[in-house]
Order: sequence, then structure tokens, then C-alpha cells
Amino acid sequence: MNSALKWMPLVAALAVAGCAREGYYDNRSVDYTKAEESAPLELPDTRNTQRYRDVMPVPDVPGAFASQGDDFHAPPPRALNSGSGVSAGEVARREAGEQRWLLVGAMPGVVWSEVNDFAASRGLDVLSRNDSRGVLETDQGRISVSSGLHQGESEVRCEQGGVPVEGCLNALERRFEQRSNLASATASGLAAQGQMGQQEHPPRLEQRDGEWQLALPYDLERAWAELSAQLQADFSLEGRRQLVEQDAGSHSFLVDYIPFSERSRGVWASLASMNFGEEARRVRLELSRQGTNQTLVRARATGDEALLADDERELLERIGGLLR
Repeated sequence: MNSALKWMPLVAALAVAGCAREGYYDNRSVDYTKAEESAPLELPDTRNTQRYRDVMPVPDVPGAFASQGDDFHAPPPRALNSGSGVSAGEVARREAGEQRWLLVGAMPGVVWSEVNDFAASRGLDVLSRNDSRGVLETDQGRISVSSGLHQGESEVRCEQGGVPVEGCLNALERRFEQRSNLASATASGLAAQGQMGQQEHPPRLEQRDGEWQLALPYDLERAWAELSAQLQADFSLEGRRQLVEQDAGSHSFLVDYIPFSERSRGVWASLASMNFGEEARRVRLELSRQGTNQTLVRARATGDEALLADDERELLERIGGLLR
């Protein structure tokens, strides 16, 4: 007999015995339920905190919860790549109507220091300087720095008589792109920050006369420009959420969006309607000026059937999350 075949009865017996008792794989469910939490890892106080961050950060949920009874469902957290204008140290363009400016991923104090160095290196004749407001008046125009709509961002404008100066914006953009230290706030930048670094209140949801609306603490032009950039990045999934068109004149957007009621529809509701797919609705987002420094966003369905209150609220929560 072949020596290899001598071991076959023993192997088969062991395999059958394993199947009859526990199966081929150990059931570890009991081990997990009895697992004890270990003490958290403690690092020395002398560590460099900038070298450590969350490995798997959980994004915040935009807006404030409002109980809606037993059928209330918490809105999902926004995607990690949404709700941010630019990454740290990067620079991007923004425009609204005839206005154009730069969005820089750095604290206003740091950007203000760079603007002053820029004016000195270009030999600009500085007529006046206001550190608290972040305004530099030169013989060739005004350069201003203000807080951006997102934490840790700055807006830089270069204007002459209220009109953007393209050459100045291009030169500043190149300078910011070449600076690798913008992402880290320096001591001098924080000292010069002053009122420029004060963050505005976050977007908030309000309900008036049964209608949900999103209140943004930004003027209409800034809000429209930033929301345009965010919608182009986030509403890009055809058939689920998609930016269809935008109108700078009326400050409105047209989007396709699968509302919350469609996404949460149960099996029995689907059987009753014999509709097992999720259908996107076409919604118009309308921005309007409210006072001197606030913008309201409303969501209105374009068809005959109005949006449900929960759908209206959930969509505006997502929009607000893009601007936090």
C-alpha cells in the first residue's frame, strides 16, 4: 500500500470529529461579549502633539437634532471629503458675479503676515495698514484678508476702486502656492490675528411657519460662491444627488436629490406601491439676503408635489454640513 494512503482514515476521522463538535471554524462571539476594555494608551506630556491624530476620525453631524417622534432618524454624518473649502496650505479661486478672490487654507494671521511680506518684496508704497481689520492700502490698490467660511481658512481680496485686480490676485496666488509653511500657524501670525481670526457662528436650521430654512452667517455673494464650489464637489452622483444647473443672477441652484423619505422607505411600503427603486426629486435651492450679513437658503420642489417637512430639513442639513 502507498504510504501516503495509510494516513487517509486518520485524517478523515479527525475531519468528521471536528464537524460534529464545533465545525471547521471557532465561534468567537462569546469571546467578544466577554472582552474587557483595556486602559487607554498614555503618551508623555513632552510629545509633539502635531505628530498624532485620529486614525479613523468620525465626522461631525451637521445641524442640531430636533425630535420628530418615534419615526425620527438621525441624519448620517457628512463625508470626510466634504464640507471643506481647501486643504491646509492650498489656495483656490472663488467668484460671484464681478467679484473674485482667493481662498487660502491657512489662518488669517499667517496669511496677513504673508501679504505684508508680499507688499514689501514688490516694493509697493503702503499708504495705510490696519492689522485688526486685515486691510493694506497701497498705491496700486487695496489688499484685504478676512476669515473664510470654514475653520482655518482665509479670504484674500485685491481690489482697486471696488474692482478685482487680476494681476495682483495672480501674483498672490503664486506666492501662496510656493509657501510650504502656510498650514502651520506661527506665533507672529497668531499675534497679528486679532479680530480677523474670530470665527462666525455656524449655519443653523430654523423653522418658520412650518417651513425649514437654513440661516448662514455670511453675506449673499460669499455664501453663493462657496456653496457653488461645494455643490460641484459633493453633488456629483448621477441619479442620487447631482447639481443640474446654477444661476448667479438669481442666486439659486437646481439639484436632483433622493429625499430622506425615499431612502428610508420600508419593504411593506415598496410592496404596496410596487415601486422598489429610489426616485430622485428635482429641487431648487434659493438663496436670499437677510440683513447685512446673513443669507437664508430654502429648498423647494419644482414639481406639483411639495417636499415633506422631514425631506426639506434633511436636505438643508446636508447643505449646512457643506458650509461648516
